[in-house]
Amino acid sequence: MSYPYKNAADYGFLPTNDAAGNSAALQDAVSGGGTIIVGLPGTYEMSGTVLLDSHTRLEFGAGVFIKRVKPENGECGYAFINRGAYTRTYDTDISVIGLYLICNGNEAMGDASGLPKRDDGRENERDHIMGVRGHLSFFYCNNIYVDRFVCPDVMNISYAVGVSTFENFVIENSRIEGMKDGVHIGRGSKFTIRHCLFKTFDDPIALNAFDYTSSNPQLGWIEDGVIEDCYDLEQGDTTGYFCRILGGSWRKWEKGMMIRHSDAVCHNGRVYRVQMQVDGKKYTSVTPPDFERGFRVLDGINWYMCQDDGEIYNCGCRRIHFKDIFLQKKRDIAFAINFEDNDYAHSCYPDSVAPMQEDIIFENIFFEADIPHLIRANSPVNSVKLINSVLCESDILLNTLDEDIGIKYGHTDILMSGTTFRAEGDHTVVACDGDRTASVRIVGSESGGGFAPKYRGNVEILSSDIPIERE
Repeated sequence: MSYPYKNAADYGFLPTNDAAGNSAALQDAVSGGGTIIVGLPGTYEMSGTVLLDSHTRLEFGAGVFIKRVKPENGECGYAFINRGAYTRTYDTDISVIGLYLICNGNEAMGDASGLPKRDDGRENERDHIMGVRGHLSFFYCNNIYVDRFVCPDVMNISYAVGVSTFENFVIENSRIEGMKDGVHIGRGSKFTIRHCLFKTFDDPIALNAFDYTSSNPQLGWIEDGVIEDCYDLEQGDTTGYFCRILGGSWRKWEKGMMIRHSDAVCHNGRVYRVQMQVDGKKYTSVTPPDFERGFRVLDGINWYMCQDDGEIYNCGCRRIHFKDIFLQKKRDIAFAINFEDNDYAHSCYPDSVAPMQEDIIFENIFFEADIPHLIRANSPVNSVKLINSVLCESDILLNTLDEDIGIKYGHTDILMSGTTFRAEGDHTVVACDGDRTASVRIVGSESGGGFAPKYRGNVEILSSDIPIERE
């Protein structure tokens, strides 16, 4: 099958046009797929959302800038999203090449079309989809490729790139700066993030299998990923981590169960979530959520149907490999293997079966800033490997949530291979707090000067080729 080659200028997509006209013209050009070239240099204003079909290659030439402009009748919404996101049908083989996106003070939230909401609770085209909040968004998609993407001014709410419910996603040779997450990933498998520069206030990379209700559209495992040759560039202020690796668990709906904002339940083959005020208030659920799409208020609780492809009860990340990571920004924690337990997100419902996040590898990790905790895990994790890295006055910390909600953490195996330890005097390099336990092997490693590495808590040193003592 052959696909058409299109010049976007032939459809009226021009730097001299207004934002509404350009949005409509580019939509005309990309509809139906094919290779679409935006080659005429200049700044193109856009006020609407462009839907991408399967088998689309959208390529922007050098000197082309896309500038978001708020329309008169609402918000910008997404800049680009695959069309099947609105009907939960898979799109495949979409490439976006050379996009330089200027947010210009705009978020990727809200209704971009001004169309009325549908009575059945389903989204209209270009309406906001619950949990999808990337300027460049993909939901229900396979074989997605993003290359040479630049976004210099991500705002406070929306991500630069968001992808969920996918197989095979690649982003490379890109630079993202601003306030919110750079690349935000939800459930899916087979992904690569490489050769990227990040300078963001919040997480440059988020692997959020579980998430805030408004931050990912669905829940599920994130598997088989490589993140390599990426930089966390210095920025004056910060929150979050270089990478958040987030899991969670929930239970089958039961009459009388206590529910709060962000909780999830399973009922009749679907997963439902609670969207309430972010205040920690608890509610008693008497009526089961049992609707097919959208939102319903039951017993004063605002539920929405998250997914309907079978009951699952936990999720996390597994088989993730970080390689050649350069940490130039001062953060308290670089990599967080995480559960959340706050007003925004309730990762683990009490006595639910918490996931064991699995097989996380950190290779060639380099410090250029003060980072007290290189890796902090407050969720179960079976194995952590630190390979050929430099550990500068930092540690691997296993701890627990402050509230006892019945999580069984299990045991963690830690390998530190080819690691260079650099610190002044005594310093703890591995620690277990609470009832966490770990076994550690240190091989092919070295420590300089008078550094005396320590360990704390329920840690068993199986072998070490450098002296290490209990704190």
